[in-house]
Amino acid sequence: MENQKMILLAQLTVILFGVFIIFIGILMLLYPEKALATLRKAGSSNFINYAEITIRLIPAIALVIYAPYSRFPEILKLFGWFMIATSLVLYFVPRKYHHAYSMKWAGILKPIHVRLIAPLAFIFGAAMIYSVV
Repeated sequence: MENQKMILLAQLTVILFGVFIIFIGILMLLYPEKALATLRKAGSSNFINYAEITIRLIPAIALVIYAPYSRFPEILKLFGWFMIATSLVLYFVPRKYHHAYSMKWAGILKPIHVRLIAPLAFIFGAAMIYSVV
């Protein structure tokens, strides 16, 4: 019974992750300047840096847990482990490098670019949801 609850919680977490990614796509499409401002904040303080990495681990672990029950088990498992591995690496990368990297991309990307890649967030978020329902 506990295992079933954990699997259901993992499924719900992946669905919420997909909804969140779609929401980010809407933000990117309608308010690209706000999306870029958010990107500039990545790694800007110890709290933001470690909070974003830790929060990112939650859907990553859920992907790995729910992968065997999904439509695309190998893809979800691979993606989940990739997110976990990159999150763990980011814990050890100095925060200033993480922040500098996000600032670099926030400087390269213009609002039109952010709007143009917004549909990818819709597709990705929908794919996450589709893979687990």
